[in-house]
Amino acid sequence: MQNYAKQVLDAEISALKSLKTKINGDFQKAFSEILKCQGRLVVTGMGKAGIIGEKISATFASTGTPSLFLHPADAYHGDLGRVAKNDVILMLSNSGETEEIVRLLPKLKEIGIKIISITASRKSTLGKYSDIVLEIGKIKEPCPFGIVPSASTTAMLALGDCLALSVFKKHSFTREQFAFYHPGGDLGQKLLKIKEVMRIGSANPIITENKTVREALMVITKCRAGAVNIVDKKRRLVGIFTDGDLRRHMREDIRILSEPIKNYMTRNPLHISPDSLVAEGLRILRDKKIDELPVVDKNHRPVGMLDVQDILDIASDINPYRKGAKK
Repeated sequence: MQNYAKQVLDAEISALKSLKTKINGDFQKAFSEILKCQGRLVVTGMGKAGIIGEKISATFASTGTPSLFLHPADAYHGDLGRVAKNDVILMLSNSGETEEIVRLLPKLKEIGIKIISITASRKSTLGKYSDIVLEIGKIKEPCPFGIVPSASTTAMLALGDCLALSVFKKHSFTREQFAFYHPGGDLGQKLLKIKEVMRIGSANPIITENKTVREALMVITKCRAGAVNIVDKKRRLVGIFTDGDLRRHMREDIRILSEPIKNYMTRNPLHISPDSLVAEGLRILRDKKIDELPVVDKNHRPVGMLDVQDILDIASDINPYRKGAKK
């Protein structure tokens, strides 16, 4: 069986290698049509091709191209209403004769939607009625009967990836936007550095250690922050003072407002580099049960403030603090 398994892999590798000759003018046309699409990329396919289509649609959607998967049987029973003229449809069928796919063609033509197909031959029914055909050629399936979709679906998936990643590369798609489509955590967070989400400029609260608690409170309020970075005469971080610290000390003596902030600040606070990963900052905030974390440069000067709320907002490309703006 090990030898047979290797034969299966060889067949799929051969199918992938053959695709290189298929990256031609038709591929460029399909790429351009999807890139300029004003609506959504609708992907459809039946059976195993449909499963591949779902993955292709998901890849497009997660990389900035609005996309949905439409089951061809459901489309024939009302879900065709999801398709609009300004959409582009990508239809997958190795034979190009799949009944559920072929019977949609007249209605799609009536809608006026651009049809791109991935199929074995442009001479098939699907190929003939498509605006753009991405031919994968006749691919021999490695199963004993030569009929189980395997090498052909591998080729379809790879060609779909080529399209999706080519469009992704062309889009001005930021890492923050990518994170937006992966709010579940690791995938988006691993791509982001602290400097991309920290509060900077007028949103980064800083005060010198000789100022009073009242002045520190004014800075915190002005920046709409939860803490203030305390620096010495050389602008190096020496402490942090939070609104929680204020509440605790106020219970003891209300006269602290006129006292120097250095008497009440937390000295040598935890801090992080702007080039560290957001995931690392999140770990510190979570483990230490704190809400703010100073961000310092190589000279130990605070260049930003990481707030726990910003971690919740990293999926948003409109962080109001990113450029020093106020709420």
